[in-house]
Amino acid sequence: MWQFWVERGGTFTDIVAKTPAGDLQTHKLLSENPEVYTDAAVYGIRALLGLGADDLIPEGMISADKMGTTVATNALLERKGERTLLLITKGLRDLLQIGYQNRPRLFDLEIVLPELLYADVVEVDERLAADGEVIAPLQTASARAALEKAYSDGYGRSLSPPTASRITSAR
Repeated sequence: MWQFWVERGGTFTDIVAKTPAGDLQTHKLLSENPEVYTDAAVYGIRALLGLGADDLIPEGMISADKMGTTVATNALLERKGERTLLLITKGLRDLLQIGYQNRPRLFDLEIVLPELLYADVVEVDERLAADGEVIAPLQTASARAALEKAYSDGYGRSLSPPTASRITSAR
């Protein structure tokens, strides 16, 4: 059976396939090409299988398909899309801004910090130990209230409103 590994980037989608005989094949295509296909990964997999653009993929041909994407990371780094809200443990609001304090030019009098990737910060009540042990569990009610307020303030308007179950399962 075939196996596929797909990486969908903002510009290109790369596919590595392992044939039933164990050979590796690769395929690269534009991530978005609406005149030709609606989904680059499916189109590329069909091409590697020797199928037409609209052919159904027969059951039992594929034993594994794994997909990763850099689209969200790229959107964040390029400041495209929605404003980003950072939820972080109470007391650590400035953690990402402070960073590691790496200063290659130690004696510069004016240090220019990189632009933050998020527009605002909400601190939540919870605490983990360095080894991941829960010291104080996440207070989901206050986290939910903070997310609902952020939503009403315009964060994530293209998404559905936050729910308690999504907050809990995100941990």
